[in-house]
This record gives sequence, C-alpha cells and structure tokens, in this order.
Amino acid sequence: MKNLRHFAGLLALGALLGHGALAADSTAPVAGKSTSVPLAPNAPSSYTVQRGDTLWGVASKFLSMPWYWPEIWYLNPDIKNPHRIYPGDTLRLVYDANGQPQVRVERGSTVERGNEVHLSPQVRELPLSEAITAIPYDIVAAFMSKPSVLPKDEADALPYVVAIGNEQVAAGMDDTLYARGIKDATPGMRFNVIHVGDKLVDPATHKSLGYQGIYTGRARLEPSAPADGKDKNHLAKLVLTESTRETLPGDRLVRDNLDVPVDFVPHAPSHPVQGQIISVIGGINVIGQYQVVVVNLGKKDGLEPGNVLGIWELGDKVKDYGREGITNASQFKAPFTATVQLPSELAGNFMVFKTYERLSYGLVMTATSEIHVGDPVKNP
Repeated sequence: MKNLRHFAGLLALGALLGHGALAADSTAPVAGKSTSVPLAPNAPSSYTVQRGDTLWGVASKFLSMPWYWPEIWYLNPDIKNPHRIYPGDTLRLVYDANGQPQVRVERGSTVERGNEVHLSPQVRELPLSEAITAIPYDIVAAFMSKPSVLPKDEADALPYVVAIGNEQVAAGMDDTLYARGIKDATPGMRFNVIHVGDKLVDPATHKSLGYQGIYTGRARLEPSAPADGKDKNHLAKLVLTESTRETLPGDRLVRDNLDVPVDFVPHAPSHPVQGQIISVIGGINVIGQYQVVVVNLGKKDGLEPGNVLGIWELGDKVKDYGREGITNASQFKAPFTATVQLPSELAGNFMVFKTYERLSYGLVMTATSEIHVGDPVKNP
C-alpha cells in the first residue's frame, strides 16, 4: 500500500462503512500473507476512544511505529468530519483479502448477523473541539502563547514596545506600555510580552534562524483614541497585569489566546531529511518526553505539521588502538592515537507541530535515552 503522506489524502480511502450490509473482515491475518506495517505486539482487535486520548496514543495501541497510522486508517466519507476521532468511537482492527491490517471506525449502533455486520450510521453533532488531538493540546498551546524561541521572520513582524509611561526606562507590574503594530485592536485583548534574547544559529549554515525568547509578563490593551489610517505614529496603550522581569522597549507582543491547530495525522516525511536540535524550551540540558524542541529544518526542507522524526544520540569518541588493543605500549602512545566516533543510537522521536521557513517546533513523544541539544534528527 502506498504510504499516504498528506492528511488530505486520507479522505479518499475506501472501506465505506454505513452502506447497509458489509461483509465482516477477518480479525486475524490471512494465511500465507504478511503485513507491511509494524503492528504492536499486543494490538487489540478493538478499542473504544476515551476522553484525554491523543491520536498518537491511539495509534500506539495498534502500531509499534505510530507514524504508520495513515497506512491502516480507513475512513467513512459519509460521516460528518470523517477524519476526526471522538470519545466513544470504536476502532476495529481487521484484515483485507491480502492480509493487510486496517483500522476502521464505528460511530453508530452495530448488529451482527451471521457473517455480516449491519451498521446504523449516525451523524455526529459533537463540536469539532470534542475530537481527540494528535498530541496534548495544553502543552503545545502553553508553549505557543509564551514562546521561548522567536523565528526571525516572526520576530520582525510582531508588535513591539515603543516606550514606557512616565518616561521610565523599564516597566514592571501595573506600568503603562505604548506599542506599535497591533492590528484589529480591541480593548481588553491580552498579550504576552517576550524579550528578544540571543540569536539562534544554524550549525550547518551558520546563518541566523531566530532568537531566544524570554517571557517578561502579560499586558492588557487599554482603550485609546481611534487610529487615523493616515497616522503612521499611532501607538496602542497597554498595562502590565503580570511581570516576571523588567519589560524594555523593543520587547515583542504575542497574542495570549493563539489557536494552535493540532488536528494533523502523524506520518513520516515524504522524503529524506536530516538536521539537528538547536534549542530546547526551558534551557535544560537533558530532554525528555513531552518537551518542546526546535530543529533547524522547516518548510524549505518540506517539513509539515504531523511529520515524525527520529532523534539520534551522538556516539562517543574513542581511541582506536588497532589490533593490539590496549597495552602498555599503546597507552604510552595514546596522545597520538587516532580517535573514532561510535555510531549514533536512536534515542527517541518527536512530532512537528509548527513549521516556519527555516525552523520547526516539535514535541518529544518518546525518549528511550538521554536527548541533548545538538543531537541529529532524521527520518524515523
């Protein structure tokens, strides 16, 4: 089966449920046939989706490599929002005539009669927000509203603090800010204030990709005189309602209620890519599960939300003492002995959830060993 790389391609898949009688599929592989996808050792024959589930977690129940999910997920195009999975849906693992596994969704009452399964399709009226997300939404949303990394193109386009009230040099709690660049301003809008820190440099090209972002506080937009379209000097007025450190002219403003789409499907990139982790949110040394990382790959490299990449831990550098091994003589020559680097080992994987032109954010989904800034990433 051709590997489906794009989320939109899922909508064209067959296996139509909800058209009266449907021949029941075998729940075991066909004799003499082999599956082309890595099923989990204890993959269930069915699973009912629970609140709090993520698409990654559900896929992991059926597959040892969850990014193969598009290869086994079959949809019913007659069901409203067929690409969505909701709490209460039952997913069934079945096999086609060639012994290839498929996961199908049942969203109505079912009645089994002999070798046939009769479905009573029901149109879901649940709001879109009830569908399970690919990855934990709260983690991603918190990061996006208080970014610790600012891509260069985004930093240049964000509203910024021009001045502080009462001719102050720095602002703190309850101080007034004046900012430029806020569009569609409505009193009461809230912004997170981000200080632009050190540059992030691509280790491969040595070009600047963006900046470290430092959260300084939260500000509320205050009523002010309406802007004249011809007045290029119009400034918006804000008040700091929270302060964690001083706010300075030039600090950027990021909307506090960003809508972060996470309705994508985990899948491997459509072509080979290779890069490095250049930053980890929080400034820690060792990276673990559900932490946000930044890589020096982006839209220009063909990355898109939902792409899964493997993280590889760099091997140690060791002395090559040759066929003699470690002897008194070889140890005496150690300072002049050539070193070799041991092969990298797979340390985990992450899923891309936001892409820019030259960098991307990803959430670490699994970590089997220590992960660090500088570790290489590539196709899983």
